[in-house]
Amino acid sequence: MNGNAALAQALSGREKIAVIAPHPDDETLACGGLLSRAFAGAGAHVICLTDGSASHPASRVWPPARLAKERRMELVSALQILGGTAEDLTWLGLPDSRLHEIAAMEVLAALTKAIDSQKARHVFVPAREDKHCDHQTAAQLAAVLRTQRPDLQFHSYPVWSRFDDPEFAHNTARYDPVPLDTAPHRKAKTNAIRAHRSQLGQIVQDDPNGFVLPEAMVDLFVQENELFWRMP
Repeated sequence: MNGNAALAQALSGREKIAVIAPHPDDETLACGGLLSRAFAGAGAHVICLTDGSASHPASRVWPPARLAKERRMELVSALQILGGTAEDLTWLGLPDSRLHEIAAMEVLAALTKAIDSQKARHVFVPAREDKHCDHQTAAQLAAVLRTQRPDLQFHSYPVWSRFDDPEFAHNTARYDPVPLDTAPHRKAKTNAIRAHRSQLGQIVQDDPNGFVLPEAMVDLFVQENELFWRMP
């Protein structure tokens, strides 16, 4: 099966998919419509690599362990809004912004176990164009996994590169990105993004320099169709 045909099947909702997310919220921003369609069809599973605890490093009220617990609950809420359940999540809980410090064999083993347990044939992974270190590490791990598992189909999705790269369209044109019409899922996706309250400035109040998702980024991923391409 060629890459375009495999991607078309993966986007159809007729085959189960797995989405590898570097952080809680990446899955909803970039793949919320895809997940909603999949949950209504053959099913989906999200594998979240890190615990998301580095977004507010100066907070004393929300130390890393407490924030990680909150972010996991937010992710479960988002999946439920999209039509899934808590059972549709594998939470690896690895250190946020330090994924590159974890032995690759350890992460690859966990990914393989999660994917195989769900009998997913299609795996969606962060685009290597994303500049965040965890996204790049996730893309590198996926590249290794692809060499180990030729029976799986790997597809890329952009997060940060779609928002902060002014040359995004030019830099990804060679991949021939395929848009997914998210209009039927837009309300659910919007509400799922809003479930990630800690990243929207609604929970942590004692770290003024903590991370907040730019509203323009939220608008982009809500209003525009999602983009995917065969992993290069």
